[in-house]
Amino acid sequence: MARMIHSMLRVLDEQKSVAFYADTLGIVPVGRFEFESFTLVYLANDEQSFELELTINHGRTEPYAQGDGYGHLAVSVADVVAEHARMQAAGHPVTAVKTLQHEGTVVGQFFFLTDPDGYKIEVLQRGAPGRFV
Repeated sequence: MARMIHSMLRVLDEQKSVAFYADTLGIVPVGRFEFESFTLVYLANDEQSFELELTINHGRTEPYAQGDGYGHLAVSVADVVAEHARMQAAGHPVTAVKTLQHEGTVVGQFFFLTDPDGYKIEVLQRGAPGRFV
């Protein structure tokens, strides 16, 4: 059976993106590989084996278009309200915390965070019904 190992995002500014992900999600570089025309940076932390791969194409000056196919990445946290307050106080772009219900049952509590390149990240309360582990 397959196991998810990483997701890749193309980013414009390596330092800005690495700082953003370290500050907001606590994921830091665990590998960096520079090639002639691009650099790969892998971010992770001790809470999981899944990695976020940042691809920096050398010489790129224009932001990437997200198109209509990209949705979002998702992470779970122990206290979504506290994480929201921390990220908002640090000046990171976040939406309001929302609660999703289905037929009277809380399915999830979450907010969205936007990275420097415009990618959306859903931050979910850990322990909600479903797969929000």
